Formats: sequence, C-alpha cells, structure tokens
Amino acid sequence: MNRRGNEFDVSCRVNTTDATTVNSEIDRIFLELYPKASTAHIDRAFRDLTTMYRGERPGYHACDTAYHDIQHVLDVTLAMARMIDGYERARIGLEPLDAAKFRLGVITALFHDCGYIRTLDDTQHKNGGELTLTHVSRGARFLRDYLPKIGMGEVAEIAAALIHFTGYEIPVSEIRVPSLGYKLLGSLLGSADIIAQMSDRCYLEKCRDRLYPEFLAGGIARRILPDGREEVLYQSGEDLVRKTPRFYEGASRRLAADLGGAHKYAQNHFGGQNLYLEELTKNIEFAQVITEEGDSTALKRNPPHTIADLDG
Repeated sequence: MNRRGNEFDVSCRVNTTDATTVNSEIDRIFLELYPKASTAHIDRAFRDLTTMYRGERPGYHACDTAYHDIQHVLDVTLAMARMIDGYERARIGLEPLDAAKFRLGVITALFHDCGYIRTLDDTQHKNGGELTLTHVSRGARFLRDYLPKIGMGEVAEIAAALIHFTGYEIPVSEIRVPSLGYKLLGSLLGSADIIAQMSDRCYLEKCRDRLYPEFLAGGIARRILPDGREEVLYQSGEDLVRKTPRFYEGASRRLAADLGGAHKYAQNHFGGQNLYLEELTKNIEFAQVITEEGDSTALKRNPPHTIADLDG
C-alpha cells in the first residue's frame, strides 16, 4: 500500500488539496454509475468553488478559516460521491439515487461550508471563524442564489435544506425535504462531513492548531451564561484534542441514529473495507493515548497550507 501523505485521502490515491484531481475522480465515479449523463454542472461547480475559496469571486474575501479550508471541502465532497456510489452498488429494492441526485449531493457538499467565507461588505467580522454559529444558514442562502445561475434552480430550495444535515442549527428530524430519497441524500452528506474530517491524517493537529482558534472566534470555546458568568468549554487546543474522544461519542450517535447509519455505504465503494472508519478510529485511539499520557507533543504532523495567511 502507498504511504499516505498529509495531502492525500484515505485511499492514498487522491490529493485533496487539488480541486482538479478531486473533480476528475468524482467525474470518474459519476460516469461509471451514469454513463450517459453529463458532468457539466459538476465541473462548473468545482471551478466556481475554487474561484470562491481563492478570493476571486466578486463580492467575497478568500477563505481565511484554516480548519474549514478547501481541503476539508474537497475531502467531504469526495466522501459524498463515494458513499452515493456505495449505496447504488449495494441497494436491493431500495430507491435509486439517479444522476440528478448525485449531482445535487456533490454540489451541496462542495459549498456546504461556504458560509464561513466573508463578504467584502461585511465590516463586522474579521475572520470567517466568527461565523461558525450561522455558517450553515449563510450557506443555504448562497445555494438559493447560486443554483439558479447554473441551471439548477428547480432544486435550489432542496439544496438549502440539505446543507442543514451538516450542521446543528436545525435538528435533523426537523429538516424538511420532498422525499425519502432526498432525506437519504442529506444523511449521506451529514455523514460525509463527519467521517471525512475525522479520518484526515492530520485531524488532531488541525484540531489543536486550527479548529481551536475558530472555536474561540466563533464563541464555541467559551460562552457567557444567562447570569453573566463565563463557561470555558475548551481551555486550549490541547484541551480540544483531549476532549475529541468524548466528541466522537456524540458524533457516533449522530451517525447511527440521526443520519441512519448512512456512513456504512463507504465500505461498498471500497469493496467491503470502510477506509474512513479505519483511519478515524486510529485518530480517536491516538487522542485517547495523548489524554492518558497528558502529552500532546506527539502530534508532529504538518497539515498542508491552503490559505494565504494562516494567522490572518
């Protein structure tokens, strides 16, 4: 097996910092499932996503959230495509996911975190991390506006609902979509968001050095109680790493219950082996060792830099 580099996916084959490479792999999966379908909408969305994250989309800053960067988005989108593929290869008597749903799922995955990207007229926020608590709703508004512009206006409202499967602003049970097929699509999307990031080879380093600052900016690390007292949820990046196993307990319940165990379809794509869960488990076990030994200096991997200024 190839040695996995920090910029590669769980299969060690796809560079998830390179949008063109991920686009090509997803096109390959798509065309194997739907040989007569067109990849035009998917390809357009990849180009627009890249433009947006680079800061070349009119009206927007470049991505400045080092954790929720383009590598994360591409990793989630790749996992999404693979799980749709796994579902289609495994289903017997279940509702099919056609080319239109695949296309919608992939494009929603591509833009699921675009709500972290600040607009040029935003004078209130200095970093996208400050938008943590509202980024999903902001992403939904973007999709309502964007999809009609690329000829997919008929599913714009559905996409605006599906994106909420990746967040916590609306409980999964209260997200309204037109059919069970779209609910499945949302469950796959929410699952992809969890398993892709937690299986990242540098997940724990990213939590310590990148996610914690975003939590600080977004009011997640500390919060003010109704009586005015401050409650500290995460004291530092190291504390966030120590609490990652406990976080995964909740994420596991979300995967199994709220999202219907949809993550299991990844193993059908990989021929019976769920590479995402295998790599995720390694990260959680390592976090447990760090917690027991009280030493986070063992985290020495250097995640790829995909934004212009990691300190900006």
